[in-house]
Amino acid sequence: MVRPQSVLDSWKAIREDTANAVEDFSAHDLDYKPSADLMSFGDIARHILQAGYALTGLLLDGVDNLATPQFRETMNKYVAELPPTKDSGALARELRNRLNARATQLAAQPASFYAGEITRFDGQRVTRLEMLQGVKEHELTHRQQLFMYLRLNGIVPPTTRRRQAKANA
Repeated sequence: MVRPQSVLDSWKAIREDTANAVEDFSAHDLDYKPSADLMSFGDIARHILQAGYALTGLLLDGVDNLATPQFRETMNKYVAELPPTKDSGALARELRNRLNARATQLAAQPASFYAGEITRFDGQRVTRLEMLQGVKEHELTHRQQLFMYLRLNGIVPPTTRRRQAKANA
């Protein structure tokens, strides 16, 4: 059985590495992208922030159908609550602060909240806990993009640094 707190704790660890990656990139331009047809480093990091914040906001507000024509408009209402994040320091702070606030709100929800089903934007029925796990997995996917951009700029990602430090200890 997967427990909501386990998912939240895991997501917080993932988010901390995301925020560390953003801080590690501070000497570089957030507009960096290795190819014209890709998202910039800053755009990916902001997307992680916005998607996590908006999707959890929808869950907490009791929205049970994300497969509506107004899905993007609804998401944008939550995104509009976020402050501008023009530099890496502000972006890293918001990544940490917004997840910590949401995690507190989510941790306060009863088990019945997580067992309740919603319709995901692709039309699939899932529990709120499954949706939360999906939001976390979404962040992992984009965090990997950030890590690749770090490597393309000669920066070792935080997870690799941690593993190297442990091996050298």
